[in-house]
Formats: sequence, C-alpha cells, structure tokens
Amino acid sequence: MTARSRQWQLVSRPQAEPQPSDVRLVEVDLPDLAPGQVRVANEFVSVDPYMRGRMDDVKSYVPPFGLGEAMTGGAVGRVVASTAEQLSVGTLVTHALGWRDVAQGDASGFRAVPEATQPSGGAAPSSVHLGVLGLTGQTAYVGLTAVAHLQPGETVFVSGAAGAVGGAVGQVARLLGASRVVGSAGGAQKTARLLERSGFDAALDYKAGPVREQLPALVPDGVDVYFDNVGGDHLEAALDVMNRGGRLALCGAISGYNADRSAPRTPGPDNLANAITRGLTLQGFTLGSYAAQLPEATARLAEWFAAGELVHDETVVEGVESTFEAFTSMMRGGNTGKMVVRVG
Repeated sequence: MTARSRQWQLVSRPQAEPQPSDVRLVEVDLPDLAPGQVRVANEFVSVDPYMRGRMDDVKSYVPPFGLGEAMTGGAVGRVVASTAEQLSVGTLVTHALGWRDVAQGDASGFRAVPEATQPSGGAAPSSVHLGVLGLTGQTAYVGLTAVAHLQPGETVFVSGAAGAVGGAVGQVARLLGASRVVGSAGGAQKTARLLERSGFDAALDYKAGPVREQLPALVPDGVDVYFDNVGGDHLEAALDVMNRGGRLALCGAISGYNADRSAPRTPGPDNLANAITRGLTLQGFTLGSYAAQLPEATARLAEWFAAGELVHDETVVEGVESTFEAFTSMMRGGNTGKMVVRVG
C-alpha cells in the first residue's frame, strides 16, 4: 500500500516577516521501508521561534532549511509501520521530522517516550513531550542551572514569560528555590495568567508601557538571574536592574527575528557597560551543547509534572495545513504556552 505524506517546504527566503508565498504544502509518496526504518503518524508538530532563523541562509548552530525541501522541527507521533526491532508498531516517539503529517526514516532518529499521565489521573496529551517534558522544559532547566547557576533565594526575571520556554522558566525557577520570579508578557490577560496559573510573583505588560520604566518597581532588590527570550528593550531593562555578579542566560531574541534584512541593524544595548561595573556574566546557549545535563533535566521535570508541581500550558491549532499559520501567529505572540499543531 502506497503511503503519502503532506509536507511543508520553504520556496523562498523571507526578507522580513515570512509570507504565505515563501512556503508551500505538498503531498509526496513515501518509499517502502528499508531495514531498520519506521513510519510515524504525527500527532502533534511544534512551531518554535528558532525556525525563523532557519529560513535565512546564514551561519548558525543549526543548518538553514533548504529551498524546495521539507522543513523540519520537533514532533511527536506513533509508529504505524516498522522494520526496526527496537520500535514496534504503536510506540509513541518524538523526533525532528515535523512540518508534516507522516514521517519516515531510520529508527535511530526517533526516540520512544512514555505515555504521560495527568497528575489528577488520566492520560496527558502526547504534546506534553514537546512542552514541559520535552525540549521546552529541558531548555528552561538547563538555562537556569548549567548556564545561570541559579541559587536558592535569588530573584529571577524572565522575558517572554507567557511563551513556551518562558512559562517553563518561571515555574522551574520557583521549584529550584528562587525567592522572587518576575515575568513579562503582552497583554493583561497573559500577565494575569502568569500570576494565577504559573506562580509568578509579579508580571509586567510590555504593551502597557516601556519595560525599562516598569521593571524597577517590580524588583526593588534587583535581579540576580535574567533569562532572555526577547532581547532588545527587555535586555536593556534587565541590564539596568542586575545585581553585582548577576548572570544573564541568553536563550532567544525574538524581538528581532522578523526585522527587515535590508534595513540598517539596530544598535545594541546602550547600558552594556553595566556588565563591566557590576561583574555580570552574559552567556548565550543552545540546548544541543548540554547533552550531559539532559538526563537530570528529564528526570526532574517528569518528577515535578507527576506531582502536579509543573503546569503544562499550550495553544493548539488544528490540522497540518495550518502549520504555517500557527508559526506566524506564534511569532506575533498569538500563543500562551507552547504552540503546537494537532495533525489530525
């Protein structure tokens, strides 16, 4: 029986915000499985800010998407055909062949994951393995521990706190013993959710006024750890209030991802000299450089989730045909928590 897969391809490189004309959805025939391969029906695919960088042909920590080739990204699905002994039909797996409804490849590229259970009982959606139990939660844990070296009793500021990684950072920081956790988000509804559901001590609405003006009142004793997902004005605001010896974990800079590539570059922070006078450490990181820390992160996250101490927030868009729309919405802040596409 012929298997088919609907896949998104990049057909042109965006100069600013990606447009529908930059991508296309195609349907392709999949070959018969070779020995040691699996075919997976995706249940959820992930859309993430780093994918915008992959649309540009520039040097980075991950290769750019090839023009006319299927795009890739995180996904979770179930094995529907297999010639690999280690992955039988029915196994739930995570992998990097997102942006499609059916994935196929060598079994080594797929990782079996357990069926997650809600703390209150009953099955959790498999998308949790793309969120707090997956790369999202792992990024938060590694950034706070191995990069920022968070200590109990410290104050943490998180930008983009209503997003996937930011929301996880706030919760993990609290579980690791932070005394005060402050986050930024866009809009009153999102900031209220940070306080009511995610356990933040304070939240600022960056749409209500300059971050630089709002932040000092929320961190009267300064900030010891800043976890940056936004860059730009948030980074400047954080540099203003950092305590001596503070650490800044630079995970993302989404504020500039859709900047017009033909326009002059935006100048850097005007207060970077604070890093000198206050003995600050600014360290950029990507999760791939911290493979040794992933077993610990995975175990701690699973423990907290099972105990009901870690909330999984997500925004779900229906249908693989909506993947590009979900991506652009996420880039504009249209999500609360992890943005995923339920393949159907």
